[in-house]
Amino acid sequence: MVGSSKRAVYAALFGNLGISIAKLIAAFLTNSSAMWSETYHSFSDTFNQVLLLIGIKTSSRVPTERHPFGYGKEQFFWSFIVATLLFGISGILSFEKGFTSIFDPVHQIVNADVSYIILLISAVFEGNALRIAFKLFKDTIEARGEKVSLHKLFREFQESKDPTILTVIVEDSAALLGIAIAAIGIYLSELTNNMMYDAYSSIAIGAVLMLFAFFLAKENRALLIGEAMSKKDHTKIIESVLKIPELNRVITLRTMHFGPNDVLVAMEVSLIDNINTDQIEQVIDTIEERIKSVIDVRTSSKIYVEVERDSCPVNSKKQQDRKMNE
Repeated sequence: MVGSSKRAVYAALFGNLGISIAKLIAAFLTNSSAMWSETYHSFSDTFNQVLLLIGIKTSSRVPTERHPFGYGKEQFFWSFIVATLLFGISGILSFEKGFTSIFDPVHQIVNADVSYIILLISAVFEGNALRIAFKLFKDTIEARGEKVSLHKLFREFQESKDPTILTVIVEDSAALLGIAIAAIGIYLSELTNNMMYDAYSSIAIGAVLMLFAFFLAKENRALLIGEAMSKKDHTKIIESVLKIPELNRVITLRTMHFGPNDVLVAMEVSLIDNINTDQIEQVIDTIEERIKSVIDVRTSSKIYVEVERDSCPVNSKKQQDRKMNE
């Protein structure tokens, strides 16, 4: 999955770098506030990709004595920086440019055709980058043997623990929306000779950036704090281990993501009566294997199974059925 994430980031990086330079030239030639906002947006997107690549690189470092669980959360940290710092700054600059243009009596757009050409080219590149990221998103669903649907895509988007792919999709979606807003603002200003439309579109682009920044910051904050695995994976683990004959019930199951595919699993279980130490060790090994078989866990060193005395006064249905059969 890391290789797939890198591919999506590189596709966005090279596309945004060329787009940024083209938009900068167009902003100088046209004097459009919307084009300046889009320039800020694209340059921030380009730098975003660099930070995401840093996150991917640093998260793959081997665990150390100081960081025994590894550096997987580096991806969450750098994605959070992308959301709060870069999107925030480009959003503020877009707001500033728009409000300045409103009170600028000599603000005038020239060479509007240049803007349309650059925006059209930008839309093609941004659309291609979004297509690549979206395909990787679909591949994740299909790899589980599930049929891709709108509901599944929306649910995957909500439950995804890969901040890199999530950021690229949000970033490219915001870019396409910004391009559309800029084109509409420039067109209306040129049509009516009222530069307020251009200024308002700059403010609208800033608002879009702020909104997407808040969403990404919220998602990455949850992962940084220590978000559990999805309810679906949680249920799959429970259902899988309950099939082990010697297992009475699962007392607790706690999980936390250290990376997109790096998760801590801590489980407390109670076993049936009258089994010896060797059998208990065998059951623990079986539970670990079952967990690894149903979810994508990078290493088994983060799976912890503990046998506890069951404080539940009533035996589980599973143990009752076993006694009846005896």
